[in-house]
Amino acid sequence: MRQPPCGNPRAAIFEQLGIPAEFTPYLTDTILDVDGVDHARLRKLVSRTFTVRRVHELRLRVEAIAADLLDGLPERVDLLAEYAYPLPITVISELVGVPKADRPEWRKWATALVTMNRETIPGAMRDMVAHCRDLIARRRAEPTGDLITGMVAAQEDGAEVLSPAVAHDSADRLTDTEIVTMILTLVLAGHETTAHLVSNGTLALLQHPDQLDRLRRDPSLWPGAVDELMRFCGPVHVTRLRYATEDVELGGVTIHAGDAVQSVLVSSNFDPRVYEDPERLDVTRKPAGRGDGHVGFGHGAHYCLGAALARQEGEVALHALVDRFPALALDGPTEWVPLPGSHRLTALPVRLA
Repeated sequence: MRQPPCGNPRAAIFEQLGIPAEFTPYLTDTILDVDGVDHARLRKLVSRTFTVRRVHELRLRVEAIAADLLDGLPERVDLLAEYAYPLPITVISELVGVPKADRPEWRKWATALVTMNRETIPGAMRDMVAHCRDLIARRRAEPTGDLITGMVAAQEDGAEVLSPAVAHDSADRLTDTEIVTMILTLVLAGHETTAHLVSNGTLALLQHPDQLDRLRRDPSLWPGAVDELMRFCGPVHVTRLRYATEDVELGGVTIHAGDAVQSVLVSSNFDPRVYEDPERLDVTRKPAGRGDGHVGFGHGAHYCLGAALARQEGEVALHALVDRFPALALDGPTEWVPLPGSHRLTALPVRLA
């Protein structure tokens, strides 16, 4: 990602939040931010874990996790805290290699980051980085079948993650800092957004009982319904800042080299030139053209690496929930987190029976 002459504005924000400078690269130099060769080599490192085929193989495990969670829910419950969060954090943690005992800490760390709490975010960063470095050391000593072990092995092998031009240059091998950054990115992005897709989607269906009834009568609609929910009430409204590498004209406006650009995904997903009656939730809606039928997972080189997994988790979680509890209903008021660019609930109180 090309930076503007004034430097990285996100780094300045993190400084204001009290995050020590040595920890900001873990948040600013991620696979979500870098472009070109660096992006390609990092994406190649983990892409096989998130292929459609690999995700399909995980489905039975995702279904089992969802069933176990639903078995333990009380009649009145905050569905966000007790179901929507635990399911994706369990799935991504098992894939990456985060032990079960450590997962509650990740929830606390993630909350500190997304709420930008100046009192807790510096400590959360220190603890997360230290935890990830400990996991790397453990996998070096005792390899397993998880993604951290794979990254450690790739680091030692070197050639697996490098472009052909530098494949034998040890200075360009994957570093421990890059592995830590990848762990942070995958675990945080791999559960936070999916949790809010599930909770937002549940609320939307409860507020549109006609659409929920359609899904109950015709379960074959679920895959398309998840994409429609991602369009209609997805948890991410804007992308990261990008910077033009050259002058370009877009929609009659000249964007100059170095200018910052931020895509507003929610505007694209409600564009009346693309969607008929875009304000209406329609679980039978077909994609407009090829692809997902929305840009909730982004587009292009930075298209969400875990889109297939998030889509599957959303489908399994929502389908299992409404099938298990036919009398599912809201059990109190809901509030949205006042966080610009984000669409997430503070809690989702429901009554199951």
